[in-house]
Amino acid sequence: MSETLAKTPLHALHLELGARMVPFAGYDMPVQYPLGVMKEHLHTREKAGLFDVSHMGQLLLRGPDAAAALETLVPVDILDLPVGMQRYALFTDEQGGILDDLMVANTGDALFLVVNAACKDADLAHLRRHIGERCEIVSLFDSRALLALQGPAAASVLARLAPEVAKMTFMQFAAVRLLGVDCYVSRSGYTGEDGFEISVPVEHAETLARSLLAEPEVEPIGLGARDSLRLEAGLCLYGHDMSERTTPAEASLLWAVSKVRRTDGARAGGFPGAERLFAQQRDGVASKRVGLLPQERTPVREGAEIVDAGGQVVGSVSSGGFGPSLGAPVAMGYLKAEHAALDSEVWALVRGKRVPMKVAKTPFVPQRYYRG
Repeated sequence: MSETLAKTPLHALHLELGARMVPFAGYDMPVQYPLGVMKEHLHTREKAGLFDVSHMGQLLLRGPDAAAALETLVPVDILDLPVGMQRYALFTDEQGGILDDLMVANTGDALFLVVNAACKDADLAHLRRHIGERCEIVSLFDSRALLALQGPAAASVLARLAPEVAKMTFMQFAAVRLLGVDCYVSRSGYTGEDGFEISVPVEHAETLARSLLAEPEVEPIGLGARDSLRLEAGLCLYGHDMSERTTPAEASLLWAVSKVRRTDGARAGGFPGAERLFAQQRDGVASKRVGLLPQERTPVREGAEIVDAGGQVVGSVSSGGFGPSLGAPVAMGYLKAEHAALDSEVWALVRGKRVPMKVAKTPFVPQRYYRG
């Protein structure tokens, strides 16, 4: 029996634009438009792409204790998050495993959270169970859509509707009126490019999307190019490059653990799994996430086993595909620590064939966030 897929507020628009739709995180989502994944990817890198990411979960935490309460669930500095700024965060469990990754913004009178689509119901339950008595938790799942406008032309396009967005820098967050509608706008995204994520009431989402698509620089972009863009940018996909089976140390995400929450910080620990994470920081990890560059044209996909020169399995690929901007296949995966040094040679098994790969720095394509 097939499950009934949810639809975003832009579903009819996707069909009108000729999108090929696929099931994703319980939603019927556009994987590509007639332009095709390769051209959509390159268009986003060169001009601007509009992504429907309304399947993501949006939440508000309200009350004087909200920041302190949220800090008990994430290894991130929330108390000192300035008004009008956004920060990347991780929900961890008692073993230090990653339950989800999310964005947290300080609106001035609340914390605004964006969580992953596949995890949003579990995340809401997690928040209510652990900090529901300390702050008001407001689900915006059904009331707000989320659009991402990404690429080097994104700022000039959005500034036609609201000139003030041009002054925003990477990870800044603001309440902005677009076409007379109150929206939340952050200068951030999931492509490695400059751009914005726009939270808009569902009833105004299609009007805003049509207005942005009417601009000559903007094309609609599907999930296919979203995946290849984030992979080139070295960005993790939850459930693939990290999960409850991996800690921030293993996932090479220690940069996301704020200094103030580390072993020697003023508010050290106090989040689930802190002891295990601190032990891994001290002693190292058995395996970790690395960037991988296949040395042949063969794309190496998620799940492929990685072996050493002697044929011993030393890891597996967590994300892989072709990088259109790089003009070559790219991948990320987990390797035993002794094989994880830069430029180490390993091999992926693809349909019984050994494909040589090198451990490489990420991002594979330089990130172009606007820092002012």
